[in-house]
Amino acid sequence: MENTTTYPYQSPIGKFTVVGDERGIQAIQFVDKQEQKVDETAVGNSIKDSWPSPVQQCFRQLDEYFAGKRLEFDVPLAPEATEFQQKVWDALLDIPWGRTLTYGNIAQQIGQPKAAQAVGAANGQNPIPIIVPCHRVVGSNGTLTGYAGGLWRKEWLLKHENVKLPGKQLSLLDF
Repeated sequence: MENTTTYPYQSPIGKFTVVGDERGIQAIQFVDKQEQKVDETAVGNSIKDSWPSPVQQCFRQLDEYFAGKRLEFDVPLAPEATEFQQKVWDALLDIPWGRTLTYGNIAQQIGQPKAAQAVGAANGQNPIPIIVPCHRVVGSNGTLTGYAGGLWRKEWLLKHENVKLPGKQLSLLDF
């Protein structure tokens, strides 16, 4: 990630940094992985004209997503990846807002039906969470499984997208 810059972003699920340049976004990194109080008002970050265009676009689209006004992202992405990781991450980009797939589903989708564990590993190495929606991948029985930002963030993101979680009743008070 040479010649990239890190830009701080405040969201309802905590602070993270956006790493990017003129080529695109290379990473989104959560600053604190520990559970913290959700701040629903933490949307609306200031954007500077001097920032690379993909970073400005990323901030605008993240603000819209957290405000419930964006269902998918079209930000230029430039992650460093192996060919297999890129296949998995491309498949993640195809999971629509409000839906989930299992690791096995993704393995089938990329034409490697026996590679569910490898898909899980690639999913866990996704450097651009939220935009490349690895939070939309669940265990084979529909349960929440690992998430680099913490399972509480994964649960929050899925609830934000109106996903019905196993054994959980959603209510407006949850948001």
